[in-house]
Amino acid sequence: METAFVLGGGGLLGAHEVGMLQALGEAGIAADLVVGTSIGALNGALLAAAPGDAVAKLTSLWRSDVVRTAFSGSWVARLSTLARTGTHLHPVTPLRTALEELVPVGRIEELAVPFQCVAASVERAGAHWFTEGPLVEAVLASCAVPGLLPPAVIGGEHFFDGGLVHSIPVGRAVQLGAKRVFVLHVGRIERPLTPPRRPWEVGMVAFEIARRHRFTEEMASLPSGVEVHVLPAGATGPVSPLRYRDSSQIGRYIDRAYEASSRYLRTGGGWRC
Repeated sequence: METAFVLGGGGLLGAHEVGMLQALGEAGIAADLVVGTSIGALNGALLAAAPGDAVAKLTSLWRSDVVRTAFSGSWVARLSTLARTGTHLHPVTPLRTALEELVPVGRIEELAVPFQCVAASVERAGAHWFTEGPLVEAVLASCAVPGLLPPAVIGGEHFFDGGLVHSIPVGRAVQLGAKRVFVLHVGRIERPLTPPRRPWEVGMVAFEIARRHRFTEEMASLPSGVEVHVLPAGATGPVSPLRYRDSSQIGRYIDRAYEASSRYLRTGGGWRC
């Protein structure tokens, strides 16, 4: 049976996916295919590069200062970057450097496990799936959060974060032939949405509706014979979009998702066929 791991986007909340990967590994479940978007592309690339060492490497990465450096800098530094570029708050260099140091291969085709990630093409206003070519460039394109990081430029085309077009791309895994899919997400889909009460919440709620709607539609249209497991993150409580740099809860995210997903895999409940 072709087994796919689908890793969704969500910034620092992506630490939940590390706990899920640990639970899957302990349950003896391995991926034949890895599909990722945004921070899920970063986690997925490291998994596809070295499946046996991925959990240890990702745990070390997420518990270190490396992830935080992608969004480091004072408000003065961020506003200076915005004033200079006119489009984003953070340079991409820290994230690029971290990826180049962590990923042991140069091209997607060289990964140990088949891997694809998605980004949003600005010029074509649509999804672009990276199936071959330079791995770091593809992951950076998938992680290019609008307003926070600059768009990635590949072959003269500009790309933004893959979450704009596929926040949890379960449909892609099924299109590629997966018969068993494990969905690794960041916990947002476990939290009910509430109407916005503050000006800055309006856009975030609108985007969340769009991202959840696409995932819900893909889940509802799954062909018969496909088994999909949406692993629980054990998420509780809202997360403020203004705290996107807050890494203080990363250890808790990993541990909480590990415990919740381990319980799920032991009981074998809740899957969708």
